[in-house]
Amino acid sequence: MTRVLIVDDHAVVRAGIRLLLEVEEGIDPVAEAGSAAEAVRVARRVSPDVILLDVTMPGQSGIDALPELRQAAPQARVLMLSMQDDPAYARAALGAGASGYVLKEAAYAELVEAIRRVADGEPYVHPTIGAKLALEAAHEEPSDDLSEREREVLGLLAHGYTNQEIALRLFVSVRTVESHRSHILTKLRLTTRADLVRYALETGLLRPPDIAP
Repeated sequence: MTRVLIVDDHAVVRAGIRLLLEVEEGIDPVAEAGSAAEAVRVARRVSPDVILLDVTMPGQSGIDALPELRQAAPQARVLMLSMQDDPAYARAALGAGASGYVLKEAAYAELVEAIRRVADGEPYVHPTIGAKLALEAAHEEPSDDLSEREREVLGLLAHGYTNQEIALRLFVSVRTVESHRSHILTKLRLTTRADLVRYALETGLLRPPDIAP
């Protein structure tokens, strides 16, 4: 039996997914969470096999929560559920340790297939996103043509600030910061915060003393 933890900030979405999964043989939606912080607490308690994790949530995003979630439930595989069809989001999620990425617009059958596949240890990426990632890998060259604001966001990310903290410092919305981060990852062909830190060090945006304890 595959035990699934459903994480989404919309209660209606969680309830709908739970009702759909409850009728599936071999799948047991054991718990729900409405935020990344709650997901970490619940994951420790219920030890799910699969965590169905929304990408964009108030407070900490699903992608930023991935490392802590994987520590809380090391046996679990994480399947990202997102409205974002920008491949940069998928690249960032997979780079942070997710096992799959499925769009909220996907048919119910696809969601179930994705859950079963990641539970079996297979990666899963929505076909449209997978095709975009393949095209990028085959044809695009990395570009460091970052805007002034993107360089500012990159510097703050490299210093360890969260999306929420950056939004407060720059007087913009969290969604705007996430959009800048997505564009930065796409332009630089990077996937994780560690990659961003390494790039910032190499280009002088971040100096070794800046990250000393």
